[in-house]
Order: sequence, then structure tokens, then C-alpha cells
Amino acid sequence: MKNFLFVFLLVSLFTSDLYAQVEYKIVSVVESIVPAGIGRSRIIEATDQTEAEAVTTTRTDGKKSDMSDVKRKDLKIDHFKETKLLNFFTLTGINFQNIASNDALISDKLNRLAEAGWELAFLTSGVESDGGEIDGKGIFITRFVFKRSL
Repeated sequence: MKNFLFVFLLVSLFTSDLYAQVEYKIVSVVESIVPAGIGRSRIIEATDQTEAEAVTTTRTDGKKSDMSDVKRKDLKIDHFKETKLLNFFTLTGINFQNIASNDALISDKLNRLAEAGWELAFLTSGVESDGGEIDGKGIFITRFVFKRSL
């Protein structure tokens, strides 16, 4: 009987996470790659909830369900947190002090989320870089995907 109870408790311990409900949060970091520091760099965190299903279409037999009443403004949320960051470039070129300062701010944000029970599930990043002499624009974006048990 003791062995059965021990095995039951051990199995319960390892399978409890299988049935745990989780919620997800995405935090985006957008860092400007615009020369002369005229771009905008931010940490963005949505504070509104939205329902994706309400603006999702279904295709059957090559035909899309009618969503003509859904406008672009219906997709936008009104409330979010916006933390200012420094730009990668200044008038003298790439600014390593700005990058270190951004790293400190991003680290603080990640630490605060961890303290609130959020665990980094994964991240993805991408870049739209300067297209040459006539472009002069670009961003570096990183999306942090967090999860926590409910």
C-alpha cells in the first residue's frame, strides 16, 4: 500500500503540468535603425484583451466568409504600455552606449515579468534594414512570448 501511494504521488507530481491552463503574453521590442537618431524605439506591451475569433474568416470551397463589416480600426486595441528606448544610430553612427542602455531597460522589463510569474517560452526577431543610400530606414524587432500557469 505504501508503494502504491508513493507511486501515485510521484505520477501526480509529474503529470500535474499536463493539465495546467496557461496564458500567454507577447512583448515586442522595436529598435530603430534610422541614421541620425531620428527613429523611434520602444518596448510595447498590450494591456487590452481582444478576441481573434471575432475577426477571423473561414474559407470553404475557395470562398471566404463575409467579413465586410470588420474594419481596420476594429482590429486595433486602445490600451498598451510603451517604454521609450534609445536608437541604435546617432549623428556619429552606431552608438554602443545606446545599445547597452536599451539592454539594461529590456533586462529590467524581463526581470519584472519573471517576478510576476511569467516564463519566457520563446522569442523571435527580425530586421528590416537600410536599403541603401536612398532608403535610410529600418527597424529591428524582437517578440518575447511569455507564458504562466493560471
